[in-house]
Amino acid sequence: MILQPSHPISSNKVLACVLAGGQSRRMGGGDKTLLEIGEKPMLARVLDRLRPQCEKIILNANGDATRFAAYELPVVPDTIGNYAGPLAGILAGLTHARAHMPEVTHVVSVAGDTPFFPTDLANRLCAAVTFDRPVIALATSKHKLHPVFGLWPVELADDLTNWLAAGESGKVLAWVDRHDSVEVDFADDPVTGLDPFFNANRPEDIATAHRALERNSA
Repeated sequence: MILQPSHPISSNKVLACVLAGGQSRRMGGGDKTLLEIGEKPMLARVLDRLRPQCEKIILNANGDATRFAAYELPVVPDTIGNYAGPLAGILAGLTHARAHMPEVTHVVSVAGDTPFFPTDLANRLCAAVTFDRPVIALATSKHKLHPVFGLWPVELADDLTNWLAAGESGKVLAWVDRHDSVEVDFADDPVTGLDPFFNANRPEDIATAHRALERNSA
């Protein structure tokens, strides 16, 4: 269901959660977010774009948190086991916000392997939803939905907890369909010319990102 915004969400009530806990199977395992693109780790590029948009940022990742120590951000693991995918990371962000940041009403999720996502992502997602009811906002580009890039009301944390605990689908859209939602469309990245939600899942994707940056610097 698509709703028209009435009272947009202010950015100081938003916590950004970088989803960096993927298993990176197609990259050969390990932390693909720490791989370099243009002599800079992919995660650093993600944070360069995110920090001007959100004051509050956490990383969602499992395992030894010290591997992200250089970024000086809280590292929050999944709160549910058996690798439930992006929904587990979104739940980790919602749970962290509710427990430690009572002023936060929404969590914006960002994939840690998408180095060219829009620099106005958070503002546009916040502007698209209403404050007086729980509405999820999801990003789109080129008629494709990108459900990992979304704005999630903290008040839906219990519903998501129960959904995952009951063994329901870990697919983001399966859960989103239970709630009101709105889609926000984004154009190609103006610097690289790539889809803004281009993600580096495979070694050849890293090469594509390298080439895009080299073309721009030439």
